[in-house]
This record gives sequence, C-alpha cells and structure tokens, in this order.
Amino acid sequence: MGNICRSPTAEGVFRQLINKHTLSNQFEIDSAGTHAYHIGEQPDYRSQQVAKERGIDLSTQRARKVIYGDFEDYDYLLVMDNHNYTTLINTCPIQYQNKISYFLDYAPELNCHEVPDPYYGGEHGFENVLTMIEAASKGFLNSLKTSGKLS
Repeated sequence: MGNICRSPTAEGVFRQLINKHTLSNQFEIDSAGTHAYHIGEQPDYRSQQVAKERGIDLSTQRARKVIYGDFEDYDYLLVMDNHNYTTLINTCPIQYQNKISYFLDYAPELNCHEVPDPYYGGEHGFENVLTMIEAASKGFLNSLKTSGKLS
C-alpha cells in the first residue's frame, strides 16, 4: 500500500536475484504503492534490517505511488494482497489489466495467496515476508525462463 515494506523488499530481492544470474540488462525493476502514505521515504527500517541480514540493501529506494504510465511501461504488475489487487484493477485501463497478478502465484508451494503486511507486527513478520518474497522471486524468474521471455 504505502511502498515501504513488502514491495521494496520484493524489488531488492528480485534485483539481487537477477544480478546473481547476470540478467540485469534484461529488466527494469521498480516498486510502488497504491496509496500515497509515504512518498519519498525509505523502506521501513525493519524491512531494511531483515533484508540487510540476508545481504540485500534497500536503503537507496524511495516510496512512490503507482502512476498511469506504470500500466503502459511495465510488463508485470505484481501485487501482494487482495486489497492492492482490487485497487489496481479499479484504476488500470482495461487493455493493461492482464499485466496485474499476485506475486505469490509464483510460489504455489507456499499454499497462500497473499503476502501479509508486516507493518504492525514484530520482526518475525518481516522475516516471514522476506522468505515468502524470496520464494516468489525465484518462481517468477523460473517462469520467465521457461516461457522463453528471457534471451
């Protein structure tokens, strides 16, 4: 929602993953929120701390809100939960709605559909979210590879 917990974590995790596979030249990665709560702010310090413990730096990211151009410019708009899915579908032009999907669709082994918002929870929630995001990031990359969308 506010682009300070889950989405910047996903951006950082996926960026690290594609760098590891030397694929960064094939991607433009960004994260954005559906609400303007924290525009310009760094990711939540707890997200940064948990990510840093796993070797991922989120400190250069700044929160922003989804804009119309995102629907045109990006091939995939991956959401974390039902609320954000509904918000995006309701604001997205119909010709781009096929780009919107749930991030955890790429981690079916987790047997859940939504990445919980860790904002009001303790540190364990941030660790759990990071683990879920790592699984979905790997699944998303594998999906792109097996579909032939990567050169």
